[in-house]
Amino acid sequence: MQTSNNEGKKVLLRVSNLKQYFPLKKKGLYVKANDGITLDIYEGETFGLVGESGCGKSTLGRTLLQLYRQTDGRTMYYGRTLDDLAPVYVKKTLQTLEKRREKWHELKKHLANVQKEYDALPDGEAKYKKHNELDKAVKDENDALLDMANLIGGFVCVKDIQAVQKLFLEEYRISKERVKEMNRRGAVQLDLDDLLFDIKKAEENGKNTSGLKSKEAKLRASLAKIDEKLAELARRIGDVRRQLDAQRAQYADDAEFARYEALRDEGIDLARLEYDEIRQLRRDLQLIFQDPYSSLNPRMTVGNIIGEGLLAHGFFKKNDERMQEYIIKTMEDAGLASYFLHRFPHQFSGGMKQRVVIAMALANSPQLLIADEPTSALDVTIQAQVMEMIQDLIEKQGTSLILITHDLGLVATSCDDVAVVYAGEIIEYGSKEEIYDHPSHPYTIGLFGAIPNLESDVRRLANIEGLPPDPSNLPTGCSFAPRCPYATEECRTKPPKSEQIAEKHYCSCYIGRQKRGAV
Repeated sequence: MQTSNNEGKKVLLRVSNLKQYFPLKKKGLYVKANDGITLDIYEGETFGLVGESGCGKSTLGRTLLQLYRQTDGRTMYYGRTLDDLAPVYVKKTLQTLEKRREKWHELKKHLANVQKEYDALPDGEAKYKKHNELDKAVKDENDALLDMANLIGGFVCVKDIQAVQKLFLEEYRISKERVKEMNRRGAVQLDLDDLLFDIKKAEENGKNTSGLKSKEAKLRASLAKIDEKLAELARRIGDVRRQLDAQRAQYADDAEFARYEALRDEGIDLARLEYDEIRQLRRDLQLIFQDPYSSLNPRMTVGNIIGEGLLAHGFFKKNDERMQEYIIKTMEDAGLASYFLHRFPHQFSGGMKQRVVIAMALANSPQLLIADEPTSALDVTIQAQVMEMIQDLIEKQGTSLILITHDLGLVATSCDDVAVVYAGEIIEYGSKEEIYDHPSHPYTIGLFGAIPNLESDVRRLANIEGLPPDPSNLPTGCSFAPRCPYATEECRTKPPKSEQIAEKHYCSCYIGRQKRGAV
């Protein structure tokens, strides 16, 4: 599936063929919570995920953040660069390039054989079963290729790769050293921030600050030395990259090299990160959980609850007066009075609890916020207040928002793009205007049909007959076919693929494509 073109915006998160399967006790059976999800989230965008309960929306949100480690697919994060993290998977891939290339060539041969066998079969059940084997062969070959090509691009097809491999490993080694220096700089900067706060308070109280300012000078000198070291490391990385560019220039007219070079990707593959590495990105990727009642520790005050994340992610070294001032400001931004600082969760109403959860997430200034039905437990007036507050805060911080909800009215007032989820798959995707003005999938049409219309005089709202399918035993063809009034034999036997039906509109439905005509 492709995604709509948000001109002028950079992609923050790119998800490709994401799958999240949960194994059952019976061997070989899985609950397919998410199956083949592909989408792009742009910087500063508000993206809506809608669908019935149990369709996989919440699971998708948690999987994107790797709270559930995804079963398959790629989740590329562009909020930081590989130089900022120097993940272990980069080193392991670069060290084993020759073995990986041999494996990739074996998989290419296997794919060619399976494709040949598939093409030779007549249409029918045997060919359909063979198609599953073909899909797996395509996926295995593509994964083996992308694991390398995302890092080294066109060099994946170069015969002698040893010289280039050494350059890539040298770049990684310098980047790893740079990460250590960046961490050291962060620690010194925290000390300086604490000291500057102490100086400010001492001056307000008329105290002598000469000793504190002497310490300030030493800390600034330490920062200057670290900055010099970082500049030197940046220069060395630049030197290595210029050597790599010189190597690439030798293949400027090579079409095969150019084809693989286009696969080079500077994003961080969240699915390949180790536990400690994904923790370093938690400050960038935050989640508002669906139930505020179970999201708050009843033994901790609101101040300690918000402060816990700030300490864990290195915003502060200790719970001191400076941190308390920051927490109070965060609370006030979220509509919480400063005197709530020492109150416990049971002393708040549902709406106020939700504000605490929102303050917890936004205190870390995340680049991506996933809000899992943030207003479902609130009354209508409080819903509007909470959503307005979320919108104001993310606009101030430039945060991207994924809004998971059942409420199509909420999506209409808050989102830029919309994806409709059914049985773990995105069955329709597009700009808000396209989806609302021209719903094309029968399921999407059914969702809109269940919304009361004040201009229509009807006794009963339209409903979608039947129940969602068992995710451990999905239908052979389209997952919606058993409930669809327009389903044909093709729908029941062959799963439809997502295709573009308008400039910013994609649909996984044979009937929906026929209505508007695939682009």
